[in-house]
Amino acid sequence: MKMFTLCFLIVLSNLMISCTNTTPHPVNQEKELLAAVNEFNQAFKEGNVKKLASMITDDYHHTNGNAKPISKDDWIGYLTKRSVQIENGDIKVNTYQMEETDIKFHDHTAILTAKITVSTSKGDTTQQNQYRVTNFWVHQDGSWKRAGFHDGKIE
Repeated sequence: MKMFTLCFLIVLSNLMISCTNTTPHPVNQEKELLAAVNEFNQAFKEGNVKKLASMITDDYHHTNGNAKPISKDDWIGYLTKRSVQIENGDIKVNTYQMEETDIKFHDHTAILTAKITVSTSKGDTTQQNQYRVTNFWVHQDGSWKRAGFHDGKIE
């Protein structure tokens, strides 16, 4: 009986320890990340610099297919100029849509790939582009933050 009780306590202890794991359940993890990505994309479409700045890591790394990598400060600088253009009506973002999304999780990080379709208007000119993107997200301080980005234009 003592042996049974001891085994039971060991199994119970292991079960309790495994239940305290802080890694989100995979289904919840994906839902949380997709919600953050949607919030991020909406903020980008609207030019909401404050929201975007709060959703990227301090060591954020941004690379476009046609330029050198830039830091968080440089990207925020670009976003600030873009936000003014959106507010003034110089640029109108008609659509910013992400599709063909694929996510690979690695503990508290995720690699997200997708296709972005964006339509913008400047004056009488409307331009539509498509990009393949790779986003690197990390779960930090209870929320998902984008740590890196790379895109390539689809011709």
